[in-house]
Amino acid sequence: MDINNIWNLFLNKIENHLEPISYEIWFKETKLIELKENLAKILVPMDVHKKHLKENYNDIISKIFTEITDSIFKFEYITEEELKNNIIINTDEIGVPSLENFESNLDSRYSFDNFITGESNKFAKAIALSVAEKPGIMYNPLFIYSNSGLGKTHLMHAIGNYITKNSKKRVLYVSSEKFVNDFLKIYQKNKEDNNFEIIENFKNKYRNIDVLMIDDIQYLEIANRTQQEFFNTFNELHNNNKQIIISSDRSPDDLKKLEDRLRTRFNWGITVDILPPNYELRMAIIDKKIESHDVSSVFPQDVKEYIANNCTSDIRKLEGALTRVFAYATIMNGSDINLDLAIEALKDYFGSGASAKNKIDQIQQIIAAHYNITVEDLKSKKRGAKYSIPRQIAMYICRTYLEESLPKIGNAFGGKDHTTVMHSVDKIKKEIKLDKNLELDIEKMINQIK
Repeated sequence: MDINNIWNLFLNKIENHLEPISYEIWFKETKLIELKENLAKILVPMDVHKKHLKENYNDIISKIFTEITDSIFKFEYITEEELKNNIIINTDEIGVPSLENFESNLDSRYSFDNFITGESNKFAKAIALSVAEKPGIMYNPLFIYSNSGLGKTHLMHAIGNYITKNSKKRVLYVSSEKFVNDFLKIYQKNKEDNNFEIIENFKNKYRNIDVLMIDDIQYLEIANRTQQEFFNTFNELHNNNKQIIISSDRSPDDLKKLEDRLRTRFNWGITVDILPPNYELRMAIIDKKIESHDVSSVFPQDVKEYIANNCTSDIRKLEGALTRVFAYATIMNGSDINLDLAIEALKDYFGSGASAKNKIDQIQQIIAAHYNITVEDLKSKKRGAKYSIPRQIAMYICRTYLEESLPKIGNAFGGKDHTTVMHSVDKIKKEIKLDKNLELDIEKMINQIK
């Protein structure tokens, strides 16, 4: 039984022993990443999980694990950050599987249905779905790049899961570190033993498939010898119309330490980037996560806004913030979730720059003071230029600087319709192109926002 099956079975069993909220917080996002001799390594979202699982759940984890494996294990909990910071090229036995023992390494939790879409990622999702529907035909290779934590890996698994569900094609997902480790192992073995069989096993694993997905290809930059092998593997698959999907933290052109011929091939198909989520998408992700914890009714709006305003660039960090709040409330004997609790739970996570202020209110105060009117004037229906122009500028700043949603801005300005907000934003965009002084005024007001 491979480690993915072991862990899925473990999660099913432990879920039956726990309250739903406890399972959601402490176990749902965990993963078994290594099983060696008498040690099991478990990947967890953050440090608080390491401490809490070890202190409160180690006995039940051990009991269920022994039931499944018939062996006694010790457990080591490790965060993704620690895993990335301790990448070691392992030349121990890797056991490249034969075709009969083929494993895709896909994570069944990821699908297109639970990939939350916004302006920053909708193109990437659309292209990924096209590839999943017609692998080897549409966009080959597909190269997805973005900063860490924005959904590249989710999309890759979603593609793989879609293909395996709707066809008999064989899909292999691996990290570039795994590819490097496998290659170094067979390279060393062949040097020692002239063992051509293990070379063929390696080629079968990576070439006798229909879809190859390589995550975080940037790590191939440090492995010059492996680049040659990947080049050969790429050519073999591409020449046979097999789909290749690659992810990276940079575009192909920015992978300067990769061979030119590899970078050229990465551009043969299509490259798509995923941008940081705007405010609307961050709020949608928060709502979806809260819904999965079944605590929508006890999670205040101001806490959601606090998290969305302070996690602007990384979906993984945003999800981690939510998990931290849930965990903190649980540890504090089931305390109610409110803004004060969230600020306390996240003070180290966000750092000293975090703001709990409603920034729309702040913008309204800055604009009202600048134009010598009141905040109530901004929210009113007064039509004179004395009121309408400041109101339009305030809406423009809320939309472009804060990336607030149109309905939220409209509500903050006395219940205005979203089309009114859109008109105001478009009008000011045109005005600042024609009026340099207005552009400078707006910059000064934005600089006052804390």
